[in-house]
Amino acid sequence: MFGSRAFSFFSSYFPPQRPSRVSSDRPRGRMTNLTALAVAVGVPLGAGQALGIWSAPDIKDWYPKLQKPSWTPPVLFFGPAWSVLYTLMGFAAYRVWQAGAPPLAMGLYTLQLVLNLAWQPLMFKAHDLRAASYDITALLVVLAATIVEFRKVDPAASTLLLPYFAFSAFAAALTYAFRQRNPPKVD
Repeated sequence: MFGSRAFSFFSSYFPPQRPSRVSSDRPRGRMTNLTALAVAVGVPLGAGQALGIWSAPDIKDWYPKLQKPSWTPPVLFFGPAWSVLYTLMGFAAYRVWQAGAPPLAMGLYTLQLVLNLAWQPLMFKAHDLRAASYDITALLVVLAATIVEFRKVDPAASTLLLPYFAFSAFAAALTYAFRQRNPPKVD
C-alpha cells in the first residue's frame, strides 16, 4: 500500500524539510529512509488496526446499545478515516525525525500516540465513557502542543497533523455527547 508511488506522492507534495537545527549522526541512506518511513507509518497504523480488531466484538455488541446524537457517523466510517489519519501522523513524524527532531517534539508525539491508542480500550473494552472523555481531552491538549513543536522543525509536518486534530476534536465531541446521554460506565 505504501510503495514507491505513495512515497513519491508525499515527497512531491510536501517539499523537503529545511536543514536541521539539531545536529544528528543518524545515517540518511535511501534504505534507512524507507525503513524509517515504514516504521513511522507502520507503528500508529498497525497499533490502530490491532486495537480495532481487538475491539471489534464490543463495537458490534456494545456500541449499538449507546444512546447517540443524530450526527453520529456510521461505524464503517471510522476505520478508513483513522487509517488515513494514522498514515498522515506517521508521515509527519517521519519528516520531523528526518529533520533532526528535538526530544520535546518526539516526546510529545509519543505521548499523544499513547493517549490516542488508550482511548479505544477505555471506550470499547472498559465501556468507561468518563475515562474516555478525560483521555481524549488530554489527547487534544498534547496534540496541540505536538503540532506547535512540529511546526518549529518542519511546517509541512505540522500541517499533516491538522486533519488528525480536527477529527480528534470531532471524536471528542462524540465522546462527550455519549457521556451526556449514557451512564458513565455502560455495560
